Amino acid sequence: MATATRSERPPRRLTVARGGRRWWPTPKILIGAGVALGIGYLAIVPLYYLLWGTFFDDKGFTLSGFTRAYGNSRIGELITNSLWFAVGAAILALVVGTALAYLNVRTDVPFKGLFFAASIIPLVIPGILYTVAWILLASPDIGLMNKAIEPVLGPGFFDVFTVWGMVWVEGLHLSPIVFLLMVAAFRSMDPSLEESALMSGASRTTVFRRVTAPLVRPAIVAAVLIMTVRSLESFEVPALLGLQNGIFVFTSRIYLMLRTYPPDLAAAGALAGGLLLFAVVGVALSNFIGRAGRTYQTVTGKGFRPRPLELGKWRPVAGAMVIVYFIFTVLAPLAVLLYTSLLKFYQPPSVAAFKSMNLDNYRALAHMDKATTALKNSLFLGVASATLVMAVMAIAAWLVIRSKIPGRQIIDQLAFMPLVIPGLVLGLALSFVYLRSPVPIYGTIFILLIAYCTRFMPYGMRYAVTSMQQIGSELEESAQVSGASWWQTFRRVLLPLLSPGLVAGWIYILVVSFRELSSSILLYSPGKEVLSILIFEQYENGQFTVLSALGVVMVLTLVVLVFIAYKLGAKIGLRDG
Repeated sequence: MATATRSERPPRRLTVARGGRRWWPTPKILIGAGVALGIGYLAIVPLYYLLWGTFFDDKGFTLSGFTRAYGNSRIGELITNSLWFAVGAAILALVVGTALAYLNVRTDVPFKGLFFAASIIPLVIPGILYTVAWILLASPDIGLMNKAIEPVLGPGFFDVFTVWGMVWVEGLHLSPIVFLLMVAAFRSMDPSLEESALMSGASRTTVFRRVTAPLVRPAIVAAVLIMTVRSLESFEVPALLGLQNGIFVFTSRIYLMLRTYPPDLAAAGALAGGLLLFAVVGVALSNFIGRAGRTYQTVTGKGFRPRPLELGKWRPVAGAMVIVYFIFTVLAPLAVLLYTSLLKFYQPPSVAAFKSMNLDNYRALAHMDKATTALKNSLFLGVASATLVMAVMAIAAWLVIRSKIPGRQIIDQLAFMPLVIPGLVLGLALSFVYLRSPVPIYGTIFILLIAYCTRFMPYGMRYAVTSMQQIGSELEESAQVSGASWWQTFRRVLLPLLSPGLVAGWIYILVVSFRELSSSILLYSPGKEVLSILIFEQYENGQFTVLSALGVVMVLTLVVLVFIAYKLGAKIGLRDG
């Protein structure tokens, strides 16, 4: 047989010699390696620099940061306040969220249509706006609730600037998350167990205590741990309510350490390490309890149809609870922001106040260059971070679920790692990285983009992995048998099928990026403000009316963006279905 000439030989791949042959990496290998390295960089490098800056200085290893951070005479008070605040808010959120979830799923409570609004709308309202709204409602000096009851109970009956006020605001803001978690738990529980107990003569209280609560105990404990971690890393409530009366928790103390001149990075890193340790332990316990929850599983192959329990004479009372909850979590905060945004200066409701209402604050916003810049920055960061995260996590999900790469689960664990890093700690860690980096990123909007992509990477991974697990591998195999390359298969087969889940993740990241304050507060620079930063600055300057107008615009912007995204997602889902 004639030997083929050099020009007729097929091209060979790669520059690395292997067994006498040379080959090039395929697009699958290049893209997969790039995604894995990118996830590892975002997850590991900030923590490495944070630990290095905490334990090392120009003289070598040192614990001086810990001495300054934990040698303070008020450190015991700080830890106590942090735990009271976190645990109290978690318990309040659990009680309210679980009660409403039980009423919604297992009873014939009226006004069930309000449950959706009461569980979704607070998730759209940024934490800083929610906190400001409660200042306007329950401040001892200017709170509308205090003004309303002052003739009966005297001035300043409610005081939101206390630990219990912080617990109230944070707990109410977290209760919709608990509600959504517990709704899923109650829906997956076989109701015949409760019905059997009722038929045996047990009261509803006994049934809930002896049957219902034990069956959903893993979900309850997991919810408490998750909400405790969320409260520990909360920044808005401690900064706006606690600092007013000198009530410090971990996040507010770290913030003040970095606002002093010169900033004590090592001491702040030491406090951040303690906060990170609490978060890691809480998430680890939550995961352990989630795995142990299999003991309490009651859903098997046997189907069941939940039949709502009749509340009887208690039905009006339960309906009143739903209305009160809706008023406190949705109606009152939004109404007070709208009311304040129409005033020239803040004042309690009166005939004169209503007559003086106008749109001057909104006109002032339209002519405020800082507001326009902040809106543009928020839109850019929200859209860019959501798009980048979901695009990268779609490929990462394929690596974890479909590929046979050894150690591929490490990619999933690295993508999950930022979930246990509080936002303020992440901002501090990125400061350590890019203050020392030769790449001029610090002080630009791109450092905020890196922070957002890192912070929301776990959520994107969960959405992408869940969607990938629902797609059969035979579709991918059929495309490859037909001669399609990996990239063609991924782009033309998997991506359209993944699109509903990817769009849902994109919407969620867009919403939470608009709300983000804790990591942004340490990384932004003049001209690179986002809406949450501008609201925080307006609060510090006492501009409540302009702040409220900005908050109304922010909420409306989020609602419009979510509505458009859901419409697009529905069209994509229908088209690809």
